[in-house]
Amino acid sequence: MTAEVIVDIAHSEVDRIFEYRAVDGVEEGCRVKVPFGNRTVDGFVMRLKEGSDYDFSKLKSIERVVDRALTPECLSLVRGISERYRCSKALTLRLFLPGEMRKGAVRELYKTYAVLEDANAPVPARARAQAAALGFLRENPRFGYTELCEKFGRGAVNALAEKGAISLVKERVTRSPYGGVSGESAARTLTPAQEEALRRIGASTRRVQLLHGVTGSGKTEIYLSLIAKTLQEGKSALFLVPEISLTPQMLSQLRARFGDRVAILHSGLSAGEKFDEWWRLRTGEAKIAVGARSAVFAPVENVGVIVIDEEHDGSYSSETNPRYNAREIAAMRAEYNGCKLILGSATPSVETYLKAAEGEYELIELPERINKKPLPEIFIADMRREVRRGNNTAFSAALRDELEACLSQGNQAILFLNRRGFAQSVVCRDCGNVLKCAQCDVSLTYHSEERCLKCHYCGASYKMPSACPECGGVHLSYTGTGTQKVVGELKKLYPSARILRMDVDTTSGKEGHFKILKQFADREADILVGTQMIAKGHDFPLVTLVGILDADMSLHFSDYRSGERTFQLITQVSGRSGRAEEKGKVVLQTYDPENYILRFAVNYDYKGFFRHEISVRRATAFPPFAKIVRVMVTAEEEKRALETLKEVYFSLKELYGEHTGDFLFFNKMHAPVKRIQNKFRYQVLMRIVNEALLPEIYARALQYKSRDVLVYVEENPANLS
Repeated sequence: MTAEVIVDIAHSEVDRIFEYRAVDGVEEGCRVKVPFGNRTVDGFVMRLKEGSDYDFSKLKSIERVVDRALTPECLSLVRGISERYRCSKALTLRLFLPGEMRKGAVRELYKTYAVLEDANAPVPARARAQAAALGFLRENPRFGYTELCEKFGRGAVNALAEKGAISLVKERVTRSPYGGVSGESAARTLTPAQEEALRRIGASTRRVQLLHGVTGSGKTEIYLSLIAKTLQEGKSALFLVPEISLTPQMLSQLRARFGDRVAILHSGLSAGEKFDEWWRLRTGEAKIAVGARSAVFAPVENVGVIVIDEEHDGSYSSETNPRYNAREIAAMRAEYNGCKLILGSATPSVETYLKAAEGEYELIELPERINKKPLPEIFIADMRREVRRGNNTAFSAALRDELEACLSQGNQAILFLNRRGFAQSVVCRDCGNVLKCAQCDVSLTYHSEERCLKCHYCGASYKMPSACPECGGVHLSYTGTGTQKVVGELKKLYPSARILRMDVDTTSGKEGHFKILKQFADREADILVGTQMIAKGHDFPLVTLVGILDADMSLHFSDYRSGERTFQLITQVSGRSGRAEEKGKVVLQTYDPENYILRFAVNYDYKGFFRHEISVRRATAFPPFAKIVRVMVTAEEEKRALETLKEVYFSLKELYGEHTGDFLFFNKMHAPVKRIQNKFRYQVLMRIVNEALLPEIYARALQYKSRDVLVYVEENPANLS
């Protein structure tokens, strides 16, 4: 028997099948150790077959089987994904395994327990430690061996074991993330609208369903009902959320309904937790995988439903190689399993809603909140008037008045600002120099708590200088406002208010998000200040006020999706207000109150926004009516980056010359951020109307990547900077 193996080496020269002699116990999907050159490497068995394409007597043999990690579906997906995103099969295979597990850096955790067997075992009079340990075990007949040794000494405990007074039992321990997260409620009674939505999902012959429901319309309960039905049928489920910060809240609801059949997967878990949760799914002990983007690769079999909540979110697109889109992978899995893919959002992406409007997806709408309460009223605060009145703080008079009223009534408020740190940049007033990162062409952000400057691209940290490094001037000023500064101003305005901040700086560690959200949910704070991680999915009954401090921040980016993202953010964060009995309010601060995007958002008019946006995209031939393709070239040496860029450009220019009518735009340039992490970045940017050209674009571009120059292709990139 011959095994076709992909070796775990992500290099184009070895991105092919290697044949080995099969050994006992090897199956398709097994992870194996194989000889490769003069070393032993990991490999994945893709197929077993009789005979060989080579001289069988000369084939090397598989050394040993590590485990059966990959499912038949995984093997099928590897082929599809590597072809779709033009990446090596080895790199694709790595998506399906926890990194530490693949490297052999983590394994099962076992714990030894001391179990009382003979409470009356004889102990010598002088063996006081043995007697004390035996007495302790009479009260605690099963206790950790290590902890018992710490209390009474290893010699005394081992002596009891030799006498037969205790037995030492070794058991596997499952490292469970978010052990303190548990739900409190069982299934709720569905409203007629929810029941109708479920009926339509079940009756639809379409593979993909778009559940378009306003914030607070009860989409989550529909998801849970679909999963419950799936489990009753003996199948498993995938549930994706866009932010790691949302997983604990969703996990609590899932655990309340489905107990230990739920496993969580995301990059914030420890290596051991990720390993154990992954194996619980692989063995079928857990049937529901919940997590962020990477959870789409969960090793569940016989999938009955896939849910992608907040489907519009850009975080579902990977910005590292392989540059996959989780929605596309989910669609592949839905096709393989013959199951429904549910896309849920209050603000669907323009591309998704168009497919639903044209009938490719089933469109199911929930236009009202579950309790029939109106959506919170949004008041626009014109910050131009505030400046003219001499108000240079982050808060308009209207927002301060509403905050006063909210706090006096014992309610809670959320303030949204999608910029962390204290000040966006530090400028020398003497020479105009802006302090920049040494590794990236971006300004540094001042963080007041740490008294340092940070680069939000590469993470580098710098000591705050006392003088300008260019001219020596001491007149340094801070421009722009971040979440740290907002919290500082709030403490001055409302000294008795309890304030929490939630951004990347305050949520380090696996349970960073969970702890802050739990504090806020438990009424340990009155105001929550945060970035976009607080904008969606959260449900706090006592929040009656939301303040959007800078609604214009994402409005004027040089990105065709800037209007869409602004509308989505405003709608999503506004939906955190007034979700219980009391009516909610939103104060939206802007310097551009007449902007049409804000007007649609104020009225929660998604359909009006969609009609306007899709007409603009159609007229200008932007996605979904064309595809933006970017070939990025990065290198530590600018000269090498430019040389490779020219090679890529002239190769693609030949294609452009042959198919000029299929190109709406074609040019080379440096990236908007020219240097990140000491790597120079240049790009060839295209807009095409014929997707059949994509394979040729990939082939022509990727042939120029080398050891010191990275070349990659992005389709409709989520971030054009």
